[in-house]
Amino acid sequence: MSEESLSEFSALEIEPLIADSPAEPRDSSRLIAVNRRDGSLLHRNFRDLPEFLGPGDMLVLNRSKVWKARLWTKKQTGGKSEILLMAPSTEDKTVWTGLCRKISDGQILSCPAGITAECLNRNPDGSFTFKFSGPVDEAYLAVNGEVPLPTYILKARKRRGVDAPPDEPNYQTVYAKEAGSIAAHTAGFHFTPDLLARLEAAGVKTVFVTLHIGWGTFRPVRNEDPAAHVMMEEACEVSPETAAAINAHKAAGGRIVAVGTSSMRTLETFSDEKGVVSSGSGKAGLFIRPGYKFKVAGAFITNLHVPESAPLYMTAAFAGRDLLFKAYSEAVKEKYRFYSYGDSMLIC
Repeated sequence: MSEESLSEFSALEIEPLIADSPAEPRDSSRLIAVNRRDGSLLHRNFRDLPEFLGPGDMLVLNRSKVWKARLWTKKQTGGKSEILLMAPSTEDKTVWTGLCRKISDGQILSCPAGITAECLNRNPDGSFTFKFSGPVDEAYLAVNGEVPLPTYILKARKRRGVDAPPDEPNYQTVYAKEAGSIAAHTAGFHFTPDLLARLEAAGVKTVFVTLHIGWGTFRPVRNEDPAAHVMMEEACEVSPETAAAINAHKAAGGRIVAVGTSSMRTLETFSDEKGVVSSGSGKAGLFIRPGYKFKVAGAFITNLHVPESAPLYMTAAFAGRDLLFKAYSEAVKEKYRFYSYGDSMLIC
């Protein structure tokens, strides 16, 4: 493996620590605070976040909402299949890109409510283009789709025989608004209305961006040379109001706190070399790995990530590879809960 590969993280005993359900209440999740200046680690709960933030801080949250993007289907032979919908390709939402196993061009799948899906072609990134016989919009998915939980959560539940709580309300942030993600903005899971109110009372400012999480975020980094990894683009947007607020806050000497890798990638996509953020909509295709120079955020809230994942590489770039491995080793020792429904990390 290349020296740039974060291979050491794969050796950690993380599998027994994969969270199969969220913390209840959300802000009772644990928080490991990582100090980049002196390398110290502090163990807290997420509800203690106001201990670390104050009037000089501005949180940047991703308000993307998760589609019920898993669609169970049947093949013409009667076998079961599924499509993980990634993004609509047409305004009427009859053409989508999606992921599906063992499918070929021209194959037709039967979907709920009498709709069919024809596989038109395989795309260069490994996804497929599907033509549906009717619109597969948010209203259709609300009735016929399923929450697209990561496979590792489903496997952990099966292995442990867990009867988990309903995922539809849990696999979503409390501030989600704009539908379009196929995986959740998990760093935001830990916020509750009460905690957001406490942070506001402490003088912490909050703004929102949008990045619709797709395959780019969870596609594994499996190249021997991570520099060769291609980050699939994801739609993102920064409003003029948000850009102006961030720039004014930074100009006044304030600190930007990116909540989640999706928020961080959006900020880096829309900023210039001086860290000035522009408004607009576009595609985020940055693969951020150690050696990258961040331009906007001075602190970072994120979850404990899967080895060989783009979010882990970004986190290592922000924290420093050695310090992040120290923090992960400590989290394993202290039996933190890992991945989407797991615990959190503040890097400052």
